[in-house]
Amino acid sequence: MHPLKLPDYAPRTQGEDIFCLVRRRWVALTPEEWVRQHFLNLLIEHLSYPRGLIKLEHSIKYFKNIKRSDITILDRSGGVFMLVECKSFKMKLTQEVVSQLSQYNKILDSKYLAISNGLKHFIWEKKSSGSYESLEMFPAHKTT
Repeated sequence: MHPLKLPDYAPRTQGEDIFCLVRRRWVALTPEEWVRQHFLNLLIEHLSYPRGLIKLEHSIKYFKNIKRSDITILDRSGGVFMLVECKSFKMKLTQEVVSQLSQYNKILDSKYLAISNGLKHFIWEKKSSGSYESLEMFPAHKTT
């Protein structure tokens, strides 16, 4: 697969499958899954997020439709701390991707929002005013 602008990581692959760091089972190795597993490696191994607080393909009811966020990180009280939308390294991160994440966030009200295609990454933090501000770096997990 394609090299990414994320920390070095050599995921376990087997044929056309990749071993998921969170689900702890083999899943289909698609370009989007390649990005997701590398992003999970960043979160778990480099930013110290516990696996137990990470949900993948978390179901969200949006009007009458069921949507799924790629990565949802919960806080210790069960609220949504961060939403991450992963796209294939072949895709550009467009306003449409930001809009997709914003739709999910209307329901979940996350403190942080992020998008990544493995080559470019954007993260925003919710301020007390309710607006979101762009950040330069992803926040590390705080144990308190």
